[in-house]
Amino acid sequence: MGNFKGHALPGTFFFILGIWWTTKCILKYAFKKHKRTSYLDSKVLFHRVEILEGIIIAGMALTGMLGEQFIPGGPHLTLYDYKEGQWVQLLGWHHFTMYFFFGLLGVTNILCSTIRSLPASFTKLMLANALFVEGFVFYNHTHGREMLDIFVHKLLVLVIFLTGLIAFLELFILTNITVELLRISFFLLQGSWFWQNPETSF
Repeated sequence: MGNFKGHALPGTFFFILGIWWTTKCILKYAFKKHKRTSYLDSKVLFHRVEILEGIIIAGMALTGMLGEQFIPGGPHLTLYDYKEGQWVQLLGWHHFTMYFFFGLLGVTNILCSTIRSLPASFTKLMLANALFVEGFVFYNHTHGREMLDIFVHKLLVLVIFLTGLIAFLELFILTNITVELLRISFFLLQGSWFWQNPETSF
């Protein structure tokens, strides 16, 4: 997927999530500031929205995983070719791994919204986990590339690890709109990176 489609798909996902999280964050803050009788109704609404969000994230991740595997010339779920004695499109499997962990975030979001005994902080932990995995994948994604391409990818890795660190801090800093918006802004920055680098070998 080292082409425009390979960058446009995750870039669009990051933009959609970033814009959605910004809207949700501001609405939650506004409802908390204006504690009226509609506050309980808003909590029920946001609870249902969390389930929908989890379904959308899992759906986007599944789309990415299937796209990586079953595009023309893709690995088609074959990791190692024993006849040739080599890995099959290992960079595509890197992308698959990244999508898989974001899919786990979506599933965790659904479970935490439907099972009352699970703490809501699990979603923050899975978000941090998905971002750290993404950062690790991109850090090891520059083998045999030109220097400029390596530099551009290192910039992305820095942004990813900062985003993961902020998401991890959100486990301990509860309901802070400033920290949440900072994490979302880095998420949008990742989306812009994918859209601005369509010709690089993602």
